[in-house]
Amino acid sequence: MSGHWVDTRAPQATRPFLKLARMERPIGWWLLLLPCWWAAGLAAIAAGHPYPDPWHCLLFLIGAIAMRGAGCTFNDIIDRKLDAQVARTRGRPLPSGQVTVRAAALFMVGLSLIGLVVLLQFNAFTIAAGIASLVIVAIYPFMKRITNLPQFVLGLAFSWGGLLGWSAVFGRLDAPAFLIYAAAVVWTVGYDTIYALQDIEDDVIAGIKSSARYFGDHGREAIALCFALAVVLAGLAAWTAGGGPIAFAGLAAFAGHLGWQVSRIKGATSPVALAIFRSNQNAGLLLATGFALDALARSAF
Repeated sequence: MSGHWVDTRAPQATRPFLKLARMERPIGWWLLLLPCWWAAGLAAIAAGHPYPDPWHCLLFLIGAIAMRGAGCTFNDIIDRKLDAQVARTRGRPLPSGQVTVRAAALFMVGLSLIGLVVLLQFNAFTIAAGIASLVIVAIYPFMKRITNLPQFVLGLAFSWGGLLGWSAVFGRLDAPAFLIYAAAVVWTVGYDTIYALQDIEDDVIAGIKSSARYFGDHGREAIALCFALAVVLAGLAAWTAGGGPIAFAGLAAFAGHLGWQVSRIKGATSPVALAIFRSNQNAGLLLATGFALDALARSAF
């Protein structure tokens, strides 16, 4: 990203590692963080708390940044040969030779240790659930070689915070947690299909599978279906958690934003597709804000 502090202010020696962690692209950790905050908001509503636990929300923020960086580094280690064949990714630190595989692996371990320290601040159930997510994280980089829907596996990994945000409060999983997790999974399939639109031509050449290639001319309809399912599932999550009008107003704003995205997809150029993809940060924040404000309003009366 031109002009980002990683390129202009960070010490020269650290820049390749910061790019491995995608620090110049914060949208990734936002998308990992938001299901955590959704679930934290729902848990506050269900528990009768006036707001999501601030300490939990801060831990989720730190953990999302660290683990997104570790995941991207792991993905780049596995995909370094494929990345060299795709125009958008061949300049990354590993395929371009800016970083060795050994150095990248050590960097990944360091970020993972930060994530572990964060995870250990939670209750035992949440710690075990967080560790369990590593299985999905480990297999995701290989999915683009064997399945037409690697975005679904990404969704399973990226949405895990929908479970942790709830269990951090209750020490168990209940219906709202499973429903918001499922909502986040299909949301991820939708927005990452938009992201994959940028690489269709290169993916064909490199033999990389993706939902954008799989859905083909029906991509817009498939994305719309994913987003519609996300809204329905998030609505069921809010209902089972005891959400009130403000929670559903947030849901309506979320739905409206997703509808706007679908309206712009057809014939979108790569820069437009990227901009639409990045706008999911705002979509997710609308829902998180609705849940948080609903908890506040319910506790006030």
